Amino acid sequence: VQLQASGGGLIQAGGSLRLSCAASGRTFSTYLATWFRQAPGQEREFVAGRSWGLGITDYADSVKGRFTISGDSYRNTVYLQMNNLKPEDTAVYYCATNRSPYSGLYYDRNNYDIWGQGTQVTVSS
Repeated sequence: VQLQASGGGLIQAGGSLRLSCAASGRTFSTYLATWFRQAPGQEREFVAGRSWGLGITDYADSVKGRFTISGDSYRNTVYLQMNNLKPEDTAVYYCATNRSPYSGLYYDRNNYDIWGQGTQVTVSS
């Protein structure tokens, strides 16, 4: 299984971006799809995630009401719609999954063993 993240860019505060995470070798159908981000000098942190197997979705408090995670009908691509972006959202964004179907949603990066390559999001003030 491989993940390919895309959609990052440079945008002004208040703008919107949609990130994509395409899976090859497997779909997300009953698996986790989670977005993390890592700013320079900081730990990689949970942003948003969905367990399709259990129907669970959650977001970090810092992005609730602004970001939305979704998937296409075939569940081989997961999206992160980011609205009302703020300079503090600047980071490299990674998508991740693991090998366990019907898994619960994890907030710790150590529960994920399949990662995309990351896509840079830069929000200017």
